[in-house]
Amino acid sequence: MKTIKELDKESISEFASHLRGTLVMPMDSNYDETRKIYNGMIDKHPGMFVMCVDVADVMATVNFARENNILLAIRGGGHNGGGLGLCDDGLVLDLSLIKYIRVDTSNNTVRVGGGNLWGEVDHATHPFGLAVPAGIISTTGVGGLTLGGGVGHLSRKYGLTIDNLLEADMVLADGSFVTVSATQNTDLFWAIRGGGGNFGVITSFKFQAHPVKTVFGGPTLWPVEKTEEIMAWYNTFIQSAPEELNGFFATMIIPGPPFPESLHLKQFCGIVWCYVGDLSKANELFKPILAMDPLFQHVGEMPYPSIQSMFDGLLPPGLQWYWRGDFFNDLNTEISAQHLKFGSKIPTPLSQMHLYPITGAASRVGNEETAWAYRDAKYSGVIVGVDPDPKNADKITRWCKDYWEGLHPHSAGGAYSNFMMNDEGQERVKASYKHNYGRLKKIKQVYDPSNLFKVNQNILPD
Repeated sequence: MKTIKELDKESISEFASHLRGTLVMPMDSNYDETRKIYNGMIDKHPGMFVMCVDVADVMATVNFARENNILLAIRGGGHNGGGLGLCDDGLVLDLSLIKYIRVDTSNNTVRVGGGNLWGEVDHATHPFGLAVPAGIISTTGVGGLTLGGGVGHLSRKYGLTIDNLLEADMVLADGSFVTVSATQNTDLFWAIRGGGGNFGVITSFKFQAHPVKTVFGGPTLWPVEKTEEIMAWYNTFIQSAPEELNGFFATMIIPGPPFPESLHLKQFCGIVWCYVGDLSKANELFKPILAMDPLFQHVGEMPYPSIQSMFDGLLPPGLQWYWRGDFFNDLNTEISAQHLKFGSKIPTPLSQMHLYPITGAASRVGNEETAWAYRDAKYSGVIVGVDPDPKNADKITRWCKDYWEGLHPHSAGGAYSNFMMNDEGQERVKASYKHNYGRLKKIKQVYDPSNLFKVNQNILPD
């Protein structure tokens, strides 16, 4: 495989002449700014960025990388924990300029460009009283979150993001352009719903949106010493709660504002709630929650985009991140004991653990209906070591790995691919697709036999 440095200037100039977008090279003044991504722990030096502005640019870039045997990475929002939107010495196809959002109120669908962020989608849909199920941080890219699955506040009521994907436009490894849906290129449509970026570059998504305007929610916090008690209650409560109510469990330290000063730098377990049902029933629904006597609660009505962006200020781009994830079929006493143990040893104020329920609408899709293979799991868990100081990178990484190793023997065996780093190995990738890996591999063999799209949680074609 060649590096960009091995290409002659004439071939690069010829390539650039066919683009409407621009190239960013290591000698350019904006190179270091361009190579920044959300995870500041990732420090990769691509040989070239192609800032695509349309599908033609994407097609030309894919062809250029394939014909010259250049390592190719695809970057949408740049939020991937493992930094899989970058590569050393190769070519980064950047989609961040392919942005557009069109809301169709005749059928409540939303067309979104491959470079959009979820906060931009929320901004466009909210005036119409609509929302597309997504994650919990509004700066996340639409493409990466969707292709991995999409777990968030609306999962119990409206399913994963992929369950609301109706159609996508793709550029394949051979440079051709296709549209995939339930009636067109159905094998690819199945594969991209959970199979990541293994099969092509998505330039456009079409989603089903749902009536969501004002929600009732926010955090409830308890001292970390109550982790086992609150987790046992939560496990029973959330499984039988109305699907309009979502709540994800967390162990955390309160880092500072906007929380009260009395809570700062103290360790807690907590649940962040989001209720999308009849607001007149919210106070009654939350009575058993508040009866658990949280030390702090800040629940109430808010616009949906507000809960989606609630943590953006605490977690800006450029922090050090290390992730580990697993699925869980239960929250038994052995599991809650591990959460108490490691939740009491959080190394930095921004490090935390989350457990997202995979119940309700998300669980009613079959394990084989999409590439996302853990519909029967009850929770998707993620542990993240986070800190602004690179000097603490080893500390947060070690805590994260230790926490994960304590929990993994009690897990369902695989992880949500969006919660994986790039150093976990091929067996972890296989475990995360479980029984669907074989079918994904066959589709990969058809559409990307040379594994051009390999900078991802890779499905090997051979």
